Amino acid sequence: MNTTANLVTAAVLFGPGTALAAAVLPSIRRSRTDSAAVRRVLAESAAARAAAEMDEEGPTPPTEREPAPEAVPVPAVRLATVLPFPAARRAA
Repeated sequence: MNTTANLVTAAVLFGPGTALAAAVLPSIRRSRTDSAAVRRVLAESAAARAAAEMDEEGPTPPTEREPAPEAVPVPAVRLATVLPFPAARRAA
């Protein structure tokens, strides 16, 4: 093969990958910075909730429980009637 054919083959094989990488890499970097910001906000929110729980005591859960409902028996499922299939056929 000559050099031109090699270059065309390389462009066909690697061209879409490099174009895709050029488009995807900036979005990956952006998502990492977004993820770091989200993690930071979540950590601050968790810390604020933990501090609020330590400062005030919330409502206490009830001590008496509601009785469990009575079990209702499930009605029996009726199956279709099975008809006997004739073993021997009549000659037509």
